[in-house]
Amino acid sequence: MHPEVDKYIEQAGKWQAELRMLRNIALACALAEEIKWGCPCYTYQHKNIVLIHTFKAYCALLFFKGALLADPHHVLIQQTPNVQAARQMRFTGTADIQQQESTIKQYIYEAIEIEKAGLRVPLKKTEAYPVPEEFQQKLDNHAGLRKAFQSLTPGRQRAYLFYFAQAKQPKTRLKRIEACIPKILKGEGLYD
Repeated sequence: MHPEVDKYIEQAGKWQAELRMLRNIALACALAEEIKWGCPCYTYQHKNIVLIHTFKAYCALLFFKGALLADPHHVLIQQTPNVQAARQMRFTGTADIQQQESTIKQYIYEAIEIEKAGLRVPLKKTEAYPVPEEFQQKLDNHAGLRKAFQSLTPGRQRAYLFYFAQAKQPKTRLKRIEACIPKILKGEGLYD
């Protein structure tokens, strides 16, 4: 048991009992406990299996390769359409966790087997993501921008495309694009 997880649970407010239960289930599945991204993370041979985290309305187990799980009970949730690999199992109380304990363990053991087999979630290529029209016009009219954008890593390219596409209004998209052009030209990512 990792002492930082104790601190995380103590600071969790209303979710303390649920987090203790989820922690005990993960540890009962012979996973190692760590803190990653500020949350309790459970690993098998240094490979991430599941993360525990809290939100206002629920707490959750995040299966890193949840997209590969069979999910016969239909309990896994894709947080947003852009999340490719991870899936959440959400809980709103201790009774919810108790009721699903065998399912939770079943999914954890399946996730361990996926890691043992070395399976990977096939990720969409950057080319599969739509390029907002306003950004495409900028790329078409500015060869240096097109070259700089193509030189970015796929993850940086996707981050920009997501950020631009999130804006509902063309005016807002254009404002975001204009603000990011200097960073793209410098070879920087959105969050650099």
